[in-house]
Amino acid sequence: MLVGVAGGGGGSGYGRLMAVEVSAVTVVDDDLVAAFARLIPQLSSSSPPPSRTELEAIVTNPESVLFAAVADGVVVGSLTLALYRIPTGVKAWIEDVVVDESARGMGVGEALNRAAIDEAARRGAKNVSLTSRSSREAANRLYRRLGFEPYETNLYRYRL
Repeated sequence: MLVGVAGGGGGSGYGRLMAVEVSAVTVVDDDLVAAFARLIPQLSSSSPPPSRTELEAIVTNPESVLFAAVADGVVVGSLTLALYRIPTGVKAWIEDVVVDESARGMGVGEALNRAAIDEAARRGAKNVSLTSRSSREAANRLYRRLGFEPYETNLYRYRL
């Protein structure tokens, strides 16, 4: 699929189009492990990239879908969709969205999110949730443009 946005995220590719294929990862290979070694530091300075074993655990877990965006044979972005059933229905969360600096502003993040939204709907989720730091201005603009709405709640974290 060809993706691109006018007025994207301010990366080096602002306003350009990029031919990108977004799909669920089914096989973890050396290229994927290397891609995450390159991408995760762009997302978080406090979390190490996942190992091959950790990526395989995500890919083989029926309650998660690891999406990769590939352009010219190179992984330029990824997103994890986590799904689980609770008594009131199926919950879906988008986690760890990252687009390579070289591909920002070209619609890769939008394509990843749309793929996750479609998969969540296919699996019966009533809605899709995500969190995003306020400092990620381009990402927050994207989420609102895609139809995500701020949800007033208290988010609590217990550190283990």
